[in-house]
Parts: sequence; structure tokens; C-alpha cells
Amino acid sequence: MKAHAYVKALLQYGVAQRLFAPVDWFYVQHRLMALLGLAEMPAEVAPLEPFGFGQVQTLLDAMCDDAIARGVLAPCGVAGRDIFDSALMDCLMARPSEVQARFERLNAQSAQLATDDYYHLARASNYVRLARVAKNIKWTWRGQFGVLDMTVNLSKPEKDPAQIAAARSAAAVEYPKCLLCRENEGYAGRLDHPARQNLRLIPLRLNGDEDWFLQYSPYEYFNEHCIVLKAEHEPMTIGAHTFVRLLDFVAQFPHYFMGSNADLPIVGGSILSHEHFQGGRYDFAMANAAVLDGASMTRHAKVRMQMLHWPMSVLRLLSADKEALQAAASDVLAQWRAYSDERVDVVAHSAGTPHNTITPIARHRNGGFELDLVLRNNRTSPAHPLGIFHPHEVLHHIKKENIGLIEVMGLAVLPDRLAGAMAQMAACLRGECAFEVLPELAAHGAWFAQIAARYDAQMDALAYVQHEVGAVFEQVLCDAGVFKQDAAGLAAFRRFVAQINGVVDE
Repeated sequence: MKAHAYVKALLQYGVAQRLFAPVDWFYVQHRLMALLGLAEMPAEVAPLEPFGFGQVQTLLDAMCDDAIARGVLAPCGVAGRDIFDSALMDCLMARPSEVQARFERLNAQSAQLATDDYYHLARASNYVRLARVAKNIKWTWRGQFGVLDMTVNLSKPEKDPAQIAAARSAAAVEYPKCLLCRENEGYAGRLDHPARQNLRLIPLRLNGDEDWFLQYSPYEYFNEHCIVLKAEHEPMTIGAHTFVRLLDFVAQFPHYFMGSNADLPIVGGSILSHEHFQGGRYDFAMANAAVLDGASMTRHAKVRMQMLHWPMSVLRLLSADKEALQAAASDVLAQWRAYSDERVDVVAHSAGTPHNTITPIARHRNGGFELDLVLRNNRTSPAHPLGIFHPHEVLHHIKKENIGLIEVMGLAVLPDRLAGAMAQMAACLRGECAFEVLPELAAHGAWFAQIAARYDAQMDALAYVQHEVGAVFEQVLCDAGVFKQDAAGLAAFRRFVAQINGVVDE
């Protein structure tokens, strides 16, 4: 019977990946058998080829198919299968308290050792869904600000019609309150909420005695892409406490950066209802951006401030003194919240509504701490109803969504609709079809005409289209920049820096 061979293969995988100890073999086997509706396990089972954690989804898919064929699992879409295969993986995993204790033991030796082990657990348990992440289209683009990372996000599963219909008819459930609440740990999931049986959280203390948790992103955008979430379900806010928390984290885990989305609509992230940060072990282009100006801060002698050559407006604060850095960042934030310069469309408030905020990123580098403060403004206008400092309408055929933390740093997260569109446009460039007969490409018409005029038949057509998309993303970041990287914009940026240092603009 195939089901028995699958169980044995998954057991072998679990031992090989250190998800459970060999002594727990029969305990884990019986949990799997119960889920799969198996009454017995033959003494001899034909072995399957070993699976690494990059291929375990293939085994889980086969187990789901077999369970459906035997009537153990009802025919279902992606969400139903995710619920079932997460339950299978949970059978192999230790309880949260055991995972946390192991993390603490390793962390006492080395923070990097602890996160390496925890990251392995997240991937080996299929919580980080590597098979789906591998579907993402990735390339790089070198522009005037460095090498930008480009991705088309294909990893998050699309809802099938049956799932949508079932979710519509199901009773409304408001538990957990959101995708980031700690109550997700071990939650079975439902058609409108992802399965989290194989999630294990690591408790942290930030800002003195605040309870936070560490986990990895199930659809990671970069290496060791992690999420740090507050224990309480509280809305995101940017304030002095933000800098304390971020610097506390990188002091504990100096091999990771950590940042926060902004706390206002348009310039914020997709989840503003729950306080959280994102970070990981990756060098973004912004981290290595050239420095335009740099000097010690007048009011904070222990802190050096730099203006970066980056399409968005970034002030980098550096200091070996964490407390001095926190105070300086709080000063910059307070001044930016109230700052207006109508010469460059910066207005702090409209009818009492605040517009200025910051996207902050913290690092521990070169023996000291640094905070990148990305200045954001979410004001709209009749010409730019989605945001003056937001991708302008002419770019919406490529990118219309908010520019959050990850993209601020130089990694494009482009919508899945572009995967097919780029392939079709490449085919048009190769003369395999006519652009005019593909109505789904109509939104790209003016842009495609421009890039087609520059295309050389000797070029790789798809690589060329991707290159041109990279150029659009750089312009997206330029649109989102409050102070533009031109003479007028840099002059305005320096006026703000002068005010920070106590020099009043006449």
C-alpha cells in the first residue's frame, strides 16, 4: 500500500532533518497513521528515495492525493491540502516549549547558532514553503543607485473557485484576530485563514519588559526573512519606542537587520493592525548606498548623520552608543512629523490629518549601531489621488501597490500578473505573436511601444523585458522619494537637515 511507504519516507525525513529523535519513531508513526486512517503498519515496507527539505512538498502532495483517493480526505483545493499537510508535519515536530528551550540553550552559546537552528526547523517543517517560494521569478537590475533585486511573487497560493464559494458560505470567524497574532501558533486553519500547525514561535523581550515573538515568513522574500510580532494585538505606531525595540533586537541578534513599515496608510505595509517588524540576514542595495553628506549632529554629539544617495530620502544615523542613537532618532522623527516645505509638496498636516512618518531600519555593523530613517509622506492630490509620493499612474501597469519596508530597501515585490505579461511581451518582441491581438496587455501599450523601439533582435527577449521592468521599479522608488535626487530635491533635503541641526531656513 502506497500510504505505508509514504509514512515511512516521512519518518525517515523527520529523523534526517532532526525534527524528532529516533526514539520517538513509533510515537510519531502512530500520530501519522491516525491522520491517514491507517490501522496497521507492515513490518516490511518498500523504501522510497530520500527526500531533502527542498523536495518534501512532493512527498506531502503524494500523501494528500492518496488520502483523497482512499476517502480519508475530502476532495479540496489548495487551502484544504495546506491544512492537511501542515497537520502531517506537526506530527513530526516538538512542542513549542521544547523548541523554545532548545533555542535558549543554543542562544546562550551564540545568537547565530540559535537562529541557524531555528531557521532550519522552519524550512524542514515546511512552515517556510520552499516549493512555492521557488516559483517566484527573480533577477537583478543595476541602475544609478546600485543593484536592485527584482521578484515577481508567485509563491502565495491563489484561491480556487470552490474555496471562494465555501468561504463565502461559512460562518464568519474572528479568531485569530489577524495573521500575526500569537494565537496562530498551532492553529489548524480554515479556508479563509492559513494553517499554522507547524508554526513554532520564539519569545523575546524588547524595550525592557515587552513580550514579543520571533518567527520566519512562510513565503520568504530574502534569506532568513523573519517577522517579530508583539504579543498583544495592537496597531502599528512609529515613535521613540520603535527605535528602542529595533536597536534592542539587533543588539541581541547582531547578524540580522530589523525594520518596520511606516504607520500611515499609502506609505505603510499591508498589515497595520498588529505591531510587528521584519528583518533577516541579507544585504539590500540601500544598506550599501553611497553617502552624499555626513557630519556629527549638532544636538547629539555622539551621533553621526549621513544623507544617502538613494531614490527615497534616507538619513542614516550612526553611533556606538545605543541610547544616544535612540534619542537622536526620536529628535529627527519629532521634527519630521511637523515639517513642511511646500516648495517640494511636503505638507505635514491637512485638516488635522498627519502626513509625515518614517520607515526605520536598524543594523549592528562595524562595531556600532546604525538606523536608516526613510522619510515618508502620504499626502494625495487631484493629480495623484493614490499618493503624491507613491508610484505615479504611468507606472501602475507594472507597480500600483504600496511601497513598504522591503521595497524601500531595494527589493521589488511585483504582482503575479506580470509573470504572464512579461512572457507574452517577450514573445511579441521575438515576432511570435502580435501585441495588438492580446487585449490583456493593453495596459502596457504605451510602455511596450517605447521598449520595442529600442529592442535589438540579437537580445534575449525575456531578459530584455525584465531589464526594462527593473528600470520602471527604480522610477517607482524615485516617485516614492520625498526629496528627489535632483538639484531642487537635494537642496530641500539639506534644508531639513539644517533644521535638525538647529539652523533655521530663511
